[in-house]
Amino acid sequence: MRDPFANRLDAVTAARGRLCVGVDPHPASVAAWGLPDDIGGLEKFSRGLVAALADDVACFKPQSAFFEAFGPAGLTVLAAVLADIAEAGAISILDVKRGDIGSTMDAYARAYLGDGAALAADAITLSPFQGFNSLSPAVDLARSTGRGVFVLVRTSNPEGEAVQLATAHIGQAQPPSVGSLIASQAGEANQVAGTSLVGLVIGATLDVIDISLQGFDGWILAPGIGAQGGTMNHLKELFDGHPTAWRRVLPTAARSVAEAGPEAESLKKAVHSLLQWPVF
Repeated sequence: MRDPFANRLDAVTAARGRLCVGVDPHPASVAAWGLPDDIGGLEKFSRGLVAALADDVACFKPQSAFFEAFGPAGLTVLAAVLADIAEAGAISILDVKRGDIGSTMDAYARAYLGDGAALAADAITLSPFQGFNSLSPAVDLARSTGRGVFVLVRTSNPEGEAVQLATAHIGQAQPPSVGSLIASQAGEANQVAGTSLVGLVIGATLDVIDISLQGFDGWILAPGIGAQGGTMNHLKELFDGHPTAWRRVLPTAARSVAEAGPEAESLKKAVHSLLQWPVF
């Protein structure tokens, strides 16, 4: 069995820094590299991005939807990208945002977290809004295979606030918000597992951290650096009141890195400019 996910992520970020690069083969990004919007362009863009940054980046986050749009051929490319990331000694966080109940959640878990699965990643993103415990099949399988999960808790999109900051009516005198409850349950799941395999997703473009992170000890994926308006400076300010959490934040940039390509040296320069940010 491989080392626990948290141990491997600790090691690679200590060596390469905490930046996570999104692999988002959006048609506009592929076109900016002078590539066609077809399966060949998808593969050259995605695998080329990973190859250029293979020795520089700790984590890559492929967005599954852009590969799924090409059907079975796209998933074949995604499998190759995940293999490339593993070969580079980096961590793959597959952005699939799955969430369901019972046997369906179990099937999703086997598809992405099972040993030998064609699309197995080091970690995946999950949606907990059918109840955190509905994710148990994924959490349990991740624990047994040395993988991890990142649970949506406070996203940057305006629509998310109505759900994530709504009061969780769970019989407490001062019930928490839904987001705070999920963060607390994630922390509890890590305590039970004895390792920080459950992380959170918190948008880098939020104005403030408006959920409680008390008791949470896992990693935090923070998408939105660059094209979505997030900056490293603002991200540090965002976590200013949460120094323990800040040490495990993974700032995530996708288009702002990819737009520097396709030349490898330009891509490396874009990444190094983020990695050299003070305190990071």
